[in-house]
Amino acid sequence: MVRRSVFRWLAQALILLFTLFGASRLDAAVQQVPALTARVNDYAAMISPQAKQEIESKLAALEAEESTQVAILTVPSLQGEPIEEFSIRVAEAWKVGQKGRDNGILLIVSKGDRKVRIEVGYGLEGRLTDLQSGRIIDEIIKPAFARGDFDAGFIGATDALIASVKGEFKAEPAKKKQEEKGPSIPIVFIILLVLFIYLRMHGGRRGGGPFIFGGLPGSPGGFSSGGGFGDSGFGGGGGFSGGGGGFGGGGASGDW
Repeated sequence: MVRRSVFRWLAQALILLFTLFGASRLDAAVQQVPALTARVNDYAAMISPQAKQEIESKLAALEAEESTQVAILTVPSLQGEPIEEFSIRVAEAWKVGQKGRDNGILLIVSKGDRKVRIEVGYGLEGRLTDLQSGRIIDEIIKPAFARGDFDAGFIGATDALIASVKGEFKAEPAKKKQEEKGPSIPIVFIILLVLFIYLRMHGGRRGGGPFIFGGLPGSPGGFSSGGGFGDSGFGGGGGFSGGGGGFGGGGASGDW
């Protein structure tokens, strides 16, 4: 009888735990996806009117030229939801990009969480790779946001995204110059090693045979370095809407 009561109590406790856990997950998941009203949807009031107008004009010109759609969304908070999950929900709801071409891009920023995400449509993953998305965040968005210049971050990111779509964005790693200088240390080491062996051989046994450099393993030649939201207050959207584009989780995330 006692064992049965214990098992019943444990079962009730487990049910309660699962209920509470499920409720917390549901609360995070039911955060409403904001309405798509323009190419720039600034629900967190991060972008000045002048910057919004400039970004809108650039993105409208890109769509007219390439049919690629780019939408920006800022929110005050993610309410505990990972930005990757929130971003894909926004992508599925907004369907930015052309149906069949899947050429849409989302730039999502949570001001309160200090997080940013670039979501890339299926059709653009070859031109805007995860690595490039990460570099846009790390080299353009994060430095500007960290110093409080949100306009510069959004405008710079817009320019970089447009350049990526056109195949013109070449974000070089910050370490490239150091990597190019890297071989000098191993080469010096190899020269010293060769000199040391040469002196040992000629000093240890006189009259020995000639020293042949080609016989050393690892000749220096060929060395290379390794490699619920309020109104955004922006009325210039002109009824912008997604064209049915699809997303598969490509892109990158970061924080500042």
